[in-house]
Amino acid sequence: MAELRYNPLLDDWTMVSAKRQNRPDMPKDFCPFCPGSGKVPDNYDVLLYPNDFPVLSQTPPEPDDVGGGVYKTKKAYGQCEVILYSPDHQATMPDLSRQHMNQLIDLWSNTYDRLAKQQTSEYVMIFENRGKEVGVTMPHPHGQVYAYPFVPKKVRTELDACKAHYNKTGRNLFDDMLDEEKASGSRVVAETAHFLAYIPFFNDYPYGVYVVAKQSITSLNDMTEDVRYELGHLLQDVVGGMDLIYDKVFPYMMVMHPAPVNDADAGNYYRFHIEFYPPLRGETSIKYNASSETGGWAAANPTKIEDNAPILKAKIEAFQEKKEKGEKECR
Repeated sequence: MAELRYNPLLDDWTMVSAKRQNRPDMPKDFCPFCPGSGKVPDNYDVLLYPNDFPVLSQTPPEPDDVGGGVYKTKKAYGQCEVILYSPDHQATMPDLSRQHMNQLIDLWSNTYDRLAKQQTSEYVMIFENRGKEVGVTMPHPHGQVYAYPFVPKKVRTELDACKAHYNKTGRNLFDDMLDEEKASGSRVVAETAHFLAYIPFFNDYPYGVYVVAKQSITSLNDMTEDVRYELGHLLQDVVGGMDLIYDKVFPYMMVMHPAPVNDADAGNYYRFHIEFYPPLRGETSIKYNASSETGGWAAANPTKIEDNAPILKAKIEAFQEKKEKGEKECR
């Protein structure tokens, strides 16, 4: 069974799919995403792979007859795609060449564009889960793309706050946030011509970086090719810097937040951005969301952001130097 169940307390939908409980942990001697597995081509750079355990599909089954009254159900229309970053089982995003990263950005953009055009799509989210600390069962480098038949609750909350700010001030809230972060400077970790990367003033994760477009951009497809590639290289630098903090692969959840696909006015008050949720609060310590955070959505950060940002900034700069030197040696 796969269906959507309405939560009347939060005015939100829960995706339910018992089939996903059968997702396997990857055997030590086999990976379906590696060439030679019979599941993927023997030669590829990046690859779009259909999700073997989708919670959303274009041909969903009828919901179970368990709802009633305020408990509504509906078909789980949508799409779930997997994007493989590389045939190399060990090569995560920072390991890719800049040209290879450009190919990944192109595949993200093309997949977003295709899914946004589906009649059932209201929101398309590109994301990546990295590391066993966030529950990854398939460690081969990959991300996912979901096309939802609704706008997720957190995005709706952001949109409502941005609309309220725009109606009150006539300004885009993200512009005002960028102004505050640049004026402070203490939380900025990297900057390019079109993007600012920083750990926000309010963030509840020690290294919870936001990457925010400086201009009125609401999706990958609002960007020129050069700007998309700039974003891809910046993501490599941010993640590469994270990996240098403890000299190991840094776990995180990364989520791209575009505007809803049918919101033509979103450019006035909203902005494309990427949010990182890295769970480490120390080399071997995990920041768990306990009762207050989970039950009350009362965010808490066990560290000081202004102490963390300079550490990450220095590591990003070290990674950039290392990456540039490696690229030159390969020419």
